[in-house]
Amino acid sequence: MTVAQSYQYCERIAKARAKNFYYSFLLLDKHQRGAMCAVYAFMRHCDDLSDDPGMDLSKRWQAIAEWRLQLDRALAGETDAHAIWPAFHASVQRYKIPHRYFHEMIDGVLSDLETVSIRTFEELYQYCYRVASVVGLTVVHIFGFRSTKALILAEKCGIAFQLTNILRDVREDAEMGRYYIPEEDLARFGVTREQLRAGCEDDRFRALMRFEADRARSYYEVSAPLLDLISPKSRRSLWALRAIYMKLLDKIERSGYSVLTKRISVSKSGKIALLLRALLPK
Repeated sequence: MTVAQSYQYCERIAKARAKNFYYSFLLLDKHQRGAMCAVYAFMRHCDDLSDDPGMDLSKRWQAIAEWRLQLDRALAGETDAHAIWPAFHASVQRYKIPHRYFHEMIDGVLSDLETVSIRTFEELYQYCYRVASVVGLTVVHIFGFRSTKALILAEKCGIAFQLTNILRDVREDAEMGRYYIPEEDLARFGVTREQLRAGCEDDRFRALMRFEADRARSYYEVSAPLLDLISPKSRRSLWALRAIYMKLLDKIERSGYSVLTKRISVSKSGKIALLLRALLPK
């Protein structure tokens, strides 16, 4: 497969599966958009291997281990094992993305293979770093940056995004035996895991969710200066991506944190409206 064909393949995956990210990709130039799609396709394949219902746990571990070996070969220039690799390799080379980020992404996927039980916020932070902050660190290389402070803020921005995802998916995760809200927070507000699985939204649950939403909001605030530290041509894309996730958090809050009884999301029209706002002169 040629590099051009590989980019087309990755873009099809991103368009079909990257519900929030893909809209922000549209505000980038051709090369950046292609790189974003290639990185997304890599991450999507990792996630699909970890969640494949047709494989038992041992086979999932094996499949991810084989994917890691393919990653090392692709980073070395051997790109014939999968349609993703030619575009992925070209993108990593073009934007000088550190290779360790991709191994950390795989580490994050592995942490979801079995029952997840987070005890403290420190543990949750480390989990969010592996599954989201390393994505932010990768993306900021594609955006372009001049100050190393951008890397610190990209990490914090990734934490904000993942905390938002966790709030949206509380019940779905609980049903799969994945508990990302720290045990120390559940105990503080008198909420049990059984309550999360049962979908009981009482005052204690809402107080817990308000606390977690405020925590996510604090990471959006601390990472806001990132917009001024990346390449000017990339700022509209990052603004749109942050706006979509912050809109999701707003909707969770306005619903009274009713995430156990319904799935809250930002509509396609809402995302398009934010893209149009991003195009307006600032």
